Amino acid sequence: MDEDCENCPALCETRTQVVHGYGDVAADFLFVGERPTASADELGVPFAPPGGSTDDVPSSDEPEDAASGTTLRRMLERLGLCDATSPADAPGLENVYLTSLTRCRDPDRRPTDEEIANCDPYLTAEIRMINPEILVPVGKRALRELGVEYTTTPAENLSLPADHGSRIRGRGFELVPMIDPWDQSDAQTQAWLEAFVELMSSDYRQTKGQRDR
Repeated sequence: MDEDCENCPALCETRTQVVHGYGDVAADFLFVGERPTASADELGVPFAPPGGSTDDVPSSDEPEDAASGTTLRRMLERLGLCDATSPADAPGLENVYLTSLTRCRDPDRRPTDEEIANCDPYLTAEIRMINPEILVPVGKRALRELGVEYTTTPAENLSLPADHGSRIRGRGFELVPMIDPWDQSDAQTQAWLEAFVELMSSDYRQTKGQRDR
């Protein structure tokens, strides 16, 4: 992974650092966001919480200084996939790998289609390296991009919140989409956690190679 990537000149001007994936390289579960959060840009870890707390930075639709909300880290802790005592810049993840469609952040806008395309080789390399059983697209953009590449379901038939917590089988993987944690209601968070607990207790490793939804 290139730590000094300059494929997107505009992002080179706004980023603090390139944020590649982080986590358990033997993970069954790979979470993919749209872009690094503000704290990820600062700390170098995808979905990193701000200020050393366990709060994720809200999506670009929410104020950066917001102090509450559902967080991905809390959800992983509740699932037993993240050590609650681990620091923000080195989360103790088990069976989980975190990454995003793009590796650099502009604080004022979301990534362009060209920037996502420029970063696609990094994401593809991570997915091939980790070879997960389950891909978790976090947010609408990640669902659209992963849906096109890794399922046989037409992209226009995939949407959030309709597919939140659903199991979508595809090309060697199963997708379990998630509404951006910051945008979830308490009921949506609980529903996704319950669906994922059920998945974790199932024979999900048998899904590889199945191409039907």
